Amino acid sequence: MLSVASDMEIRARRANYGRRKSICAEGFDPTAEDDDDEVHKVVHPKTDGQRKRLESIIGKMLMFSSLDAEQTQQILDAMFERTVVPGDHVIDEGDDGDNFYIIERGTYDIFVNDDAKNPQHKGTYNGYGAFGELALMYNCPRLATIIATSPGSLWAMDRRTFQRIIVRNQFLKRQQFEVFLESVPLLSTLTKEERMKVADAMVTRNYETDDVIIQQGDPADYFYMLVSGRVVVKRTGDDPVSDVIVCFVSSQTVVVVA
Repeated sequence: MLSVASDMEIRARRANYGRRKSICAEGFDPTAEDDDDEVHKVVHPKTDGQRKRLESIIGKMLMFSSLDAEQTQQILDAMFERTVVPGDHVIDEGDDGDNFYIIERGTYDIFVNDDAKNPQHKGTYNGYGAFGELALMYNCPRLATIIATSPGSLWAMDRRTFQRIIVRNQFLKRQQFEVFLESVPLLSTLTKEERMKVADAMVTRNYETDDVIIQQGDPADYFYMLVSGRVVVKRTGDDPVSDVIVCFVSSQTVVVVA
């Protein structure tokens, strides 16, 4: 896999590229209303088996976790399968960003050119992972070269669909969460930059009536903030048979339960 240090290096290189007179210079405004959304929807036919495989893959990826059902279906419609053989270049450093890729199977080496333009091996994808999003998110050339080292299969999404759904969704999610975080007294001492980092790390989880969010006695895994809805906080006291209602919580509230 790509190491954290190598990932940080690739992301840092983004700032060194100037604007180019190509598709990479075409700005994307995530706040703009796109009246042609229906026109720009892309549909690549798939078998039921392909669709189920793809749905299983994206269901495990954080990038897609905040999409609603309709957006998820648009993603499934828009993606197309690409098969590769050893030696195939999936993307090349310096090229324009055209597609985002999700690995279904196969191994892929990652190369980044040094200052002398000599390719340096930075890591390997072994059967899972995704790449190509940076060029699409930041309108910059490709920052690495990815070469297949075994027969493999990838799922690709075109640039316009990625920006229309993923980039816009992430921007609006951050905007919504930043406004919410500003209203939370517990986080009032955070700077704007710190709130942005918290907003980027937040993941939306939806629950139905009577769903258990956390269970007393379970290991702590997440810190929860209620954006909308109403929950009840209960605690088991000396009598293990009955629960004591501690309080009711409405939306836009943070409750710390020891």
